[in-house]
Amino acid sequence: MTSLTDADAATPDGYGELRAQLATLTTEAFRPELAEIDQLATPEIARIMNGEDQTVPTAVAARLPEISAAIDATAARMARGGRLIYAGAGTAGRLGVLDASECPPTFNTDPADVIGLIAGGPSAMVTAVEGAEDSKELAAADLDALGLTGDDTVVGISASGRTPYAIGAVEHARARGALTIGLSCNADSALGAAAEHPLEVVVGPELLTGSTRLKAGTAQKLVLNMLSTITMIRLGKTYGNLMVDVRASNEKLRARSRRIVSLATGASDPEIEAALAATDGEVKNAILTILGQVDGPTAATLLSASDGHLRAALAAAPRTT
Repeated sequence: MTSLTDADAATPDGYGELRAQLATLTTEAFRPELAEIDQLATPEIARIMNGEDQTVPTAVAARLPEISAAIDATAARMARGGRLIYAGAGTAGRLGVLDASECPPTFNTDPADVIGLIAGGPSAMVTAVEGAEDSKELAAADLDALGLTGDDTVVGISASGRTPYAIGAVEHARARGALTIGLSCNADSALGAAAEHPLEVVVGPELLTGSTRLKAGTAQKLVLNMLSTITMIRLGKTYGNLMVDVRASNEKLRARSRRIVSLATGASDPEIEAALAATDGEVKNAILTILGQVDGPTAATLLSASDGHLRAALAAAPRTT
């Protein structure tokens, strides 16, 4: 009897080897117990899907030591002026772009500090770009266009751990001396092997065979949340659990800015408005003027000397008695 692998290898379409490779991945595994899920009532499908989703945080928790090490290494590079660069294709690439795009409004980072690269360029966010994910060379060219340096961190993202674009980005970055992280959802992946910090969050087979925007996508989102958020905490972008570097770019964020200053200082509304006016709306500076009893320019000087860490700037403030 001819095996499935032998049959695949003999296929005229030339994809036998790739099909055999995909068959070994847990993210691509077929689940016969769900073969008739389309016959179930909607509440039952929702219950099953919700149960599947609940397994993801446990899979992430199993990799917390590796995730923490990657975060500390990333923060050390960024403290030296390096950038955080995500590189992926399809859903993985979109998740990287999403995380990068949320850093400026949340942490007041320069858009050039955290960057999301997706195979095929910006248009691939909404439309598939044929063949883009299969090119290691395209990843290298995208990184070269950014002027990659040894202080940068490159995170290759791929649910399968075999996407050439993500692997190529990590290989190219590592050869240039940059820090490299490989985020995948299969054990012993090629992406993990290429990276200095492999983060392999194994979530198991998907509800829909091979639909890695589901559990794998959720796992990647959770890890990226940790990577960017905790890195920013380490860089002094927060004060306690307050987003003191928030960029007030709309009415909601302007209201949030005032609430943050209030929570941090307990000051009255007139005091808060005066502090924000004296600091061009910079929340962290406004807090420092109130708690440190300094003017706006002094607050800016103290924060600059403390590399943006509010607690350190407060400790250095020359309070009057």
